[in-house]
Amino acid sequence: MRIGIIGAGAIGSVVGGLLTKAGHDVTLVDQWPEHVEAMRKHGLRLSGTCGEHVIQVKAFHLHEAQAIEEPFDAVFVAVKSYDTEWATALAVRHLARPDGVVVDFQNGLNDERVAAIAGRERTLGCVITIGAGMYEPGHATRTDTGTIGFKLGELDGRDTARARALARILSDVAPAQVTTNLWGERWSKLAVNCMANPLAGLSGLGSAEVRSEPVPRRIAIHIAAEVVRVSRASGYEIEPIYGIEAQRFVDAVEGRGLAEVERDMAAGARHLRGGRPSLLQDVLRGRRTEIDYLNGYVCQEGRRVGIETPVNDAVVKAIHAHGVGRLKPDPKNLEPLARNLPRP
Repeated sequence: MRIGIIGAGAIGSVVGGLLTKAGHDVTLVDQWPEHVEAMRKHGLRLSGTCGEHVIQVKAFHLHEAQAIEEPFDAVFVAVKSYDTEWATALAVRHLARPDGVVVDFQNGLNDERVAAIAGRERTLGCVITIGAGMYEPGHATRTDTGTIGFKLGELDGRDTARARALARILSDVAPAQVTTNLWGERWSKLAVNCMANPLAGLSGLGSAEVRSEPVPRRIAIHIAAEVVRVSRASGYEIEPIYGIEAQRFVDAVEGRGLAEVERDMAAGARHLRGGRPSLLQDVLRGRRTEIDYLNGYVCQEGRRVGIETPVNDAVVKAIHAHGVGRLKPDPKNLEPLARNLPRP
């Protein structure tokens, strides 16, 4: 199977590098010139919980993609959510027909946006549960020790041969499985991203700290409760969040079992190894964030289905207040959010 990865950021590089090391035919396409040149000259360096590797990968600048002649059997779209449309169009241009498939390999709920361009019959979703960081060109670090790395699913919930085949391939990176509840898994991962990403971006705290420190953890529980309510009102049964039954977050903000949820969140953070959520990585590099496609999406869907989302609204407002490239992470940025949490 020929695999293309559009977006060789932290996750795309870890996946592309380890798949290449396992013997798969993988091509990386990225828009960061220094990163592509570093991979070409020195190989792709991987470190962290996946071990230390230097892997010779096939890497193309974005402007060079037009010269790729042989089509891909699968293309993973691994760019930021705001780049979904153009990246999907590029994927389709290089997709084998009639059986090629585009895999939505992103944060957020972008599957329908991908399908609108690629076609639902050629679209798969993949929920990513590994963690990774990239702070210099040519070098990506895996930061988690989770037992499941990927959950692939058809948009209509079928268990298909092509989903199983891709799950087997991705298992060369981390354990992968096929889900028949892609949307429930998507909403669960969306809750995780809404909890961790903006709070880390505002505060500078890492993946483990936003789950174990009292202030961000309390805010995160309120964020999750709103996500659960919106997802259910939208017709989806959300899967556990951080391994915690979704209803427990709703109960916690209503005054039932809060201490137990806090305890379980902190316990679950122990498998993290110094990782930073992707939104904090974007803030530190002065890049645009995905806030409108994470918490902002929850707010948008909440308005559509008549569910109030005051905490997510406040989080989106807090990120936007600083503008692109001007946010200076500081734990004090979380204080207004904490003071204004709804009371049970």
